[in-house]
Amino acid sequence: MEEGLLRLLIVEGGGPAPICSDTREDWARAPISNDDLRARMTALRAKSYPFTVPTVDPSGALKYRDRVVAVSPVETALLDSLTGSFRALVGREELLDRLGERQACISRNALDLHIMRIRRRIQPLGLALQTARGRGYILAPAS
Repeated sequence: MEEGLLRLLIVEGGGPAPICSDTREDWARAPISNDDLRARMTALRAKSYPFTVPTVDPSGALKYRDRVVAVSPVETALLDSLTGSFRALVGREELLDRLGERQACISRNALDLHIMRIRRRIQPLGLALQTARGRGYILAPAS
């Protein structure tokens, strides 16, 4: 199954109750009202949030939890490294290399400018970009 995909199992009225060991899975008995279905899905999303990892697709859509923001091609390249190492340190050199793939002229200031723009862009998603002074950056949930 796709990582991060939420699953709500609908079990027949007399069927046995399933054992759900995954936090991204829940179940309900049929028939289920639309209100109950929405409530179950809302609860399932809330339970799964701590295990959600942001993703960025090549078209420039950064997705986290139930929100999406558009990012530039340069930000997409940088965020590809940052989301791939979610909650872990990504070195400045790696980010400078990613920046160099997208721009002919790179500098420390160019990376700092893109980091500042990314910070503003990800804030509405509930993400933060923490600085590990002199070493790199860590993409993590905002506290």
